[in-house]
Amino acid sequence: MNGAETLISTLADQGVDICFANPGTSEMHFLAALDTPRMRSVLCLFEGVATGAADGWYRMRDRPASTLLHLGPGLANGLANIHNAKRAGSGMVNIVGEHSLSHLKYDPPLNSDIEGLARPLSHWVRKIESAGAIAWDTANAVRQASAHPGRIATLILPGDASWQDAGAPCPVPPFQSAERKAPSAARIEAIAKILRSGETVMLVLANKATRGRALELAGRIAAGTGCRLGTQFFTARIERGAGRTPLERIPYAVALAADFLKDIRHLVTVETREPVAFFSYPGKPSLLKPESTQVHALVETDEDSELAFEMLAEALGLSSTTPLRQAAIETPAPSGVLTPLSIAHALAASIPENCIVVDESLTTGRETMGYTVGAKPHDLLNNLGGSIGYGTPVATGAALACPDRRVFCMVGDGSAMYTIQSLWTQARENLNVTTIIFANNQYAILKAEYTNMGAGTPGPQAMAMIDIGRPTIDWVAMAKSMGVPGTSVSTAEGFCAALKRSCSESGPQLIEVKLY
Repeated sequence: MNGAETLISTLADQGVDICFANPGTSEMHFLAALDTPRMRSVLCLFEGVATGAADGWYRMRDRPASTLLHLGPGLANGLANIHNAKRAGSGMVNIVGEHSLSHLKYDPPLNSDIEGLARPLSHWVRKIESAGAIAWDTANAVRQASAHPGRIATLILPGDASWQDAGAPCPVPPFQSAERKAPSAARIEAIAKILRSGETVMLVLANKATRGRALELAGRIAAGTGCRLGTQFFTARIERGAGRTPLERIPYAVALAADFLKDIRHLVTVETREPVAFFSYPGKPSLLKPESTQVHALVETDEDSELAFEMLAEALGLSSTTPLRQAAIETPAPSGVLTPLSIAHALAASIPENCIVVDESLTTGRETMGYTVGAKPHDLLNNLGGSIGYGTPVATGAALACPDRRVFCMVGDGSAMYTIQSLWTQARENLNVTTIIFANNQYAILKAEYTNMGAGTPGPQAMAMIDIGRPTIDWVAMAKSMGVPGTSVSTAEGFCAALKRSCSESGPQLIEVKLY
């Protein structure tokens, strides 16, 4: 086998069986090696779609995907969503093509410092030195990406290493999932003591703690002690809805968050840190809790939250307690004008069971989470990194990871323009994604932040930098051009009907929600 064939074979042997690709000349031998049933290859028309899709895949599968990126500029195009994936604890293996080693000395036009670009947003970077080293380096990349929390592994593949003979297969140990660390017994007992104290306590859950058995165990502790369960405003993935343990969401706005936390005496963090403001605002604090509130770590980011909650429940004598569960809330289909409230009601009434909701709605959808808590069971995926253009790529990867589930992707019109190429991949792969574009023809989030920053009254030129309505984007026409059926709605009942209709048809759909 040549080097590229060895790389693909090793990825598959280690459990990485999908590649989100945007190839170039240096990756042609890798492209040839993709012609195997062991590796699914998905073409993305922009590298940020490839890296975002790998993030969505990991969030739903808990194992990394690979990407294929062309040289330094290709990696640079994908970095924004690599940043988001890193903040979310999503693992991925980035394969970045490089010129052949003999060609680099001539400083060709696409020559760049790929390692220098990769290192700030990668946990592990390796440049392959020879075809014979590919199997070992690839196996190590997968191990790095598969750690907890997931890590960004970047493997730089020179062209000559791809086409040269890799020699006899290098013996690579079979893949084994890394065991997560156990929290200390002393820390568990300290938190148990706090929960017995009668003072107000909130457990702030993140990463693996917001789903599965870990979430159910947290529900037992809340039911038995009266503590509150919360999350940061943005969380990688939450299992929520009727029958699941509910989590309160710490608000985004500093004043609202400070008021939300004002009576909490103890914040106990689980796979996260204490809540901080997304930005620094003049005259406002960076830390959202009162100075009198104490912060305690129950589970560090690399530890096992399920085990920690088992230990804590046992210490409190709550191992058999019935967990706190969310009651179902039947929300009638709304009618009339489209507002944040009627949009929230439409979503609550329309979310199908086991739906995956990807939220990059920024302003319009900010009210929806409180009103969908009692909807049918679903998963919620948020953008922890804050880099815009996350929603449609993550929805693409999530739909590929869970082809039997409908994905609702809520995105503002400004954000959608960053990675709208996702629609083409969704059409090509016939993915069950309903993309919801909230079209208010402006960067509404920036209008709010202008006020929050105390920058005064925006003048005509400042407003022009927030307005995206000249010319108006035709979202239905854009979707159609990429093979996605679309519809435009301007009433709450029209939105609700379009959501339900999209769930009855296979493949991707787009709904433009006109808010002007």
